[in-house]
Amino acid sequence: MISVKNLSKVYDTGTLTVTALRGVSFKIKKGEFVAIMGPSGSGKSTLMNMLGCLDLPTTGNYRLEDLEISSLKPNQLAEVRNRRIGFVFQSFNLLPRATALENTELPLLYGRVSNSTEIAMNALERVGLKHRANHKPTELSGGEKQRVAIARALVNQPAIILADEPTGNLDSETGEDIMSLFLQLNKENVTLILVTHEEEIALKAQRIIKMKDGRIIKDHLLEATPC
Repeated sequence: MISVKNLSKVYDTGTLTVTALRGVSFKIKKGEFVAIMGPSGSGKSTLMNMLGCLDLPTTGNYRLEDLEISSLKPNQLAEVRNRRIGFVFQSFNLLPRATALENTELPLLYGRVSNSTEIAMNALERVGLKHRANHKPTELSGGEKQRVAIARALVNQPAIILADEPTGNLDSETGEDIMSLFLQLNKENVTLILVTHEEEIALKAQRIIKMKDGRIIKDHLLEATPC
């Protein structure tokens, strides 16, 4: 499913060289739910950018399904992002003037899918938000906005969903609701990779990868996914 081998990333500004990743290697199987943790500057955001095809490694290899991502050109990376990867962000990243349905439909419009409205509505129904399809973000609660973002991530039936601090802007009760939704999606064999600094959120996953100074310092399976 996902294979990362000796991944490194060096940023050279001309006056300063920063090594963000240092020989990171791991594999993720289809249907896994993995949490990535680490302090600021640990490399977890850089790693997420690599996994999301937003950036390429300086050295090393990243394979997603049948594709060697490390060797792709920018236009090919864009196609992989749209067709194979779903993104969920802390800040939701919804278009303020578009309805929940229109926001959900966006990846399908980029891909020129003919029955995009029907697929988007089905995705909203899947996250329990079909009844709010015609509401704009300003008319939605934080939890509802995040559900729209998750529906948008699902519409192309991606190989993986990358969630970057998806509960960071939510109160604890709403965050629990969103995590329950992620757990339900994972039961449906959706592969989830979640970045979080919250231990209680990470413990919902099946596996936790901990990072520090650009390296993986611990990679362990949890005995059972908490309910």
